[in-house]
Amino acid sequence: MRSYPVNSTLAAARLLALTAICDGNLAPAELQAMAAARLQPHTTLNEQQFGEVIQHLCDDLLATAAGTTVQLDAPLLDALLAEIQEPPLRRQLLQAMWNIAEADGWLADGEAVLLSRAATVWGAETNFVRPAGERQSVST
Repeated sequence: MRSYPVNSTLAAARLLALTAICDGNLAPAELQAMAAARLQPHTTLNEQQFGEVIQHLCDDLLATAAGTTVQLDAPLLDALLAEIQEPPLRRQLLQAMWNIAEADGWLADGEAVLLSRAATVWGAETNFVRPAGERQSVST
């Protein structure tokens, strides 16, 4: 899986894309929710660039697939989620991810796993507070 700079446009966009595809079906309603979730200035990609993010994500997931099965395990999700460190961006992304997951009218197992893991890793239960001593960095 390729990595992106912390708090970057690409890292944020990949999480939105992952939310939309992790149920195995990219529904039109999810695409509309992704378009509505443009978190300025964090997802300032144009349509073609966002399509490339989705394509790279799919390529990376297929490259690590066991046969025809793609696994979204905790270490993989943790690595992707770790690329977002800024608490306000985490809050915005988690809300956008929920909106995308619910857009097609049902919450698939893969979506529930992703959302649950994001809430845990990002510390939703502690109001997304950065641990003492952790540095803040923002890049695009």
